Amino acid sequence: QVQLVESGGGLVQPGGSLRLSCAASGSIFRILGMGWYRQAPGKQRELVATISNGGNTVYVDAVKGRFTISRDNAKNTVFLQMNSLKPEDTAVYYCNVLHKSVTSAIFNYWGQGTQVTVSS
Repeated sequence: QVQLVESGGGLVQPGGSLRLSCAASGSIFRILGMGWYRQAPGKQRELVATISNGGNTVYVDAVKGRFTISRDNAKNTVFLQMNSLKPEDTAVYYCNVLHKSVTSAIFNYWGQGTQVTVSS
């Protein structure tokens, strides 16, 4: 089992910045992809950004140029730097980790979610 602990959410004014962190722990063999998703009230969960084991990144169009995803492989941690935040970025943000076990089984793990609210 892999556990994910997120931190860094909160209330920020439009134009402000926040940095989310997600640390993975437990029976880690090999972490493949890591990413962030978000879910706004009344909407489906959507991809925000992902980063591969090799550092390749993908962003949803709505956050390109404003958000940056990064990872620290030594600490099994993924970050999301969010700048120029807008009210429409308000959502619960979920960390996601794609993990390969020692038996080559692949599982998708989710964090508990952290609230990001952008409001004046």
